[in-house]
Amino acid sequence: MVLNTSGQSRTATALTDSITAYLHRLPSTTRVSIAVKSLADSNIVFTYHADERVPSASVIKLPIMLETMERAKAGTLDLDEIHILTDSEKTGGDGVLKTYSHRSRISYRDLLRLMMVYSDNTATNIFINELGRDAINQRIRALGLTQSQLNRVMMDTLAAKQGRENYVTAREMNRLLEMIYRHQVATPELCEQMLTILKENADTATIPRLLPKDVVIAHKTGTLSYIRGDAGVVYAKKPFLLSIFVQGTSTFEAERIIAEMALQCYKLFSS
Repeated sequence: MVLNTSGQSRTATALTDSITAYLHRLPSTTRVSIAVKSLADSNIVFTYHADERVPSASVIKLPIMLETMERAKAGTLDLDEIHILTDSEKTGGDGVLKTYSHRSRISYRDLLRLMMVYSDNTATNIFINELGRDAINQRIRALGLTQSQLNRVMMDTLAAKQGRENYVTAREMNRLLEMIYRHQVATPELCEQMLTILKENADTATIPRLLPKDVVIAHKTGTLSYIRGDAGVVYAKKPFLLSIFVQGTSTFEAERIIAEMALQCYKLFSS
């Protein structure tokens, strides 16, 4: 557990005290990785198991989105170009593309939105196949994210059983989101487009669940039977980054834990 103590403030102290007390009340079998960072004061930071590599679920779609936007910046991918969807590209799990007819026409811009807003796995796999897994991982490394890695496409249960999982860490997802928030990747316009897409996330069962309905949250969630995660920018009175991953409990309980911890953070950054 780490608290950045330089320029320590009452908010920083309250943050570490509040979350630490909450974590101590959880069952020993429940494993939480969390990273919190103020976007207004870099001295206000709380982490707990934030450098632990965890199965990413759909949170891995954040770096896939970033690589897409970097290609758009470079001019090697046109977001308005039309992709012809084939039946062979369709996969299960989240998303609506699997219901589209063979040879449906859809722009890459719309594919990107489906991947992030509705966590569409078919759209995700299209991007992985077209961008290249190695290129996505090279981008992740170039950004200084040493633990996160894309190892397989979505819904590849055989690969998962063989141990080829996708991984992220709470700290690295905060770092990625901060770079987007501060326009340090792609272009300022493309960063704003990414934030706009993240603000439309249809999954509200985690960070947004207990927050006031008018609070804007730019986030990406992920769900597997063994992990529930959420990583985002919360536009409180004092905006902050929050990435949480919960394992060792039911999806319902994990969602409750993420929501309650998000509410604790929100209250502290809204005072």
